[in-house]
Amino acid sequence: MATIQSGASEVKQGAANSQLELLERLGYVVRGVLYAVMGFLALRIALAQTGGKATDLSGSLVWLIGNPLGKLVLIVAIVGLAAYSLWGFTRAIYDPLHRGRDPKGIAARIGFVTSGLSYAAIAFFALQILAGGGGATDDGTQKTVSSLLTKPAGGLITLLLGITSIGIGIGQFIEAYRATFKNDLKAAEMSQSERGIAIGLGRFGMAARGVTFLVIGWFLVQAGIHHDAGQVQGFGGAFLFLLSQPYGHWLLGIIALGFIALGLHSFACARWVRLLGSPG
Repeated sequence: MATIQSGASEVKQGAANSQLELLERLGYVVRGVLYAVMGFLALRIALAQTGGKATDLSGSLVWLIGNPLGKLVLIVAIVGLAAYSLWGFTRAIYDPLHRGRDPKGIAARIGFVTSGLSYAAIAFFALQILAGGGGATDDGTQKTVSSLLTKPAGGLITLLLGITSIGIGIGQFIEAYRATFKNDLKAAEMSQSERGIAIGLGRFGMAARGVTFLVIGWFLVQAGIHHDAGQVQGFGGAFLFLLSQPYGHWLLGIIALGFIALGLHSFACARWVRLLGSPG
């Protein structure tokens, strides 16, 4: 038992070293850039400008590296995404943000695991691009669900995924209202205006992300009920759905600005979030 505890302590100390913390902060920067690009491209559609594209984080990465310095940007992104993925698992295991072990805390820590897996997948996608074997930006959600619906319980699983997505969307609204993430920031190092802006950006961004998860969830539910993968939409499809609604350009514009705000909030976290080795 003592050996196990000693090993766990050594792993925790390794996760709290300053070099890794620097990489985790880089992860927040990369995440922020991808969300900001995602919102920027959607905003261009909302403003009826050419060059806009409704896409997700992976598509934002592909757009971002389409320049002469693309390979360097891609390498930096891979490092940041891998570090942010690791930070997701660190938050879940060691709980540096003090979510606790009650049902609400366990749910939050499961969310951190999901985040870790999601960003690991994007990092892997980026590695495929670097190796010359990736780069397709088509939303893979529909392809995944198409494969799922060929299984005996595929319709039910798709329906449950849709309900889960709707639940995540509602959770984003609750988080936007409660702003519990403000406790993750090192308040002593922030001015009152900096803290207020960071919290406001987070609230706006999470509300916008909540809307998109509701839309994605609704389409997944319809796909599960009707056994039709053609009804499935990812983030890009959700943006275009919002655009097709009455006052769609205004609606999409607000949501796009919300994703840009989410990116800016991630930049603030890169500077002020409490990591495993942070005091308090």
